[in-house]
Amino acid sequence: MESKLTLRASTRAKTGKNANRRLRASGFTPAVFYDATGRTLTLQVNEAELVKLYAQTGRTTVFDLEIDDGGAKTIRPCLIWDIEYYPTRNRFLHLDFYGADPDRELKVRVPLEFTGTAKGVKSGGKVEIYRESINILCKPAALPKKILVDISGLDVGQGLRIADLTLPEGVRARYDVNYAVLTVNQPGSGKGENEEGAGETG
Repeated sequence: MESKLTLRASTRAKTGKNANRRLRASGFTPAVFYDATGRTLTLQVNEAELVKLYAQTGRTTVFDLEIDDGGAKTIRPCLIWDIEYYPTRNRFLHLDFYGADPDRELKVRVPLEFTGTAKGVKSGGKVEIYRESINILCKPAALPKKILVDISGLDVGQGLRIADLTLPEGVRARYDVNYAVLTVNQPGSGKGENEEGAGETG
């Protein structure tokens, strides 16, 4: 697995609300690193560098986290796993990083991007989208930023279920029930019976 982007981080000894508040005031964001073995490290990262990296990676791109632990540096391929934002501002409050084992599958939610114009729309139909992202399983090297879904061949009354999606090599959809992703309905008709996606795993 080759990671091209790098984010620097360093361990921190002080935790708690007051320590985190001082950390943020100095331009850093508190974070925690987890790996598949259960190991954790309490970290701090430069907020400006984090914002720049996140604009390129989002939560579906593996990057190198360079961890300075008291002068000893290690590089760990990882993902941004969870984000806590300020309640009233679009600013990071806290992050969780997850160390990506190149030999283990990840369970990740990735966005869907619908391409083309459904054939049924040209005859008056309307596309109803029920899911804009799906859960997948794959090893880190195969992790896609998004799944492209071509809907151009769909006519009125037709749709796509999760099992119908064409996924990149090495990627599997994670679900219990073959739920509907979208349908092309007649104008004014109700949504499809499977729009709630019952049985989808989280």
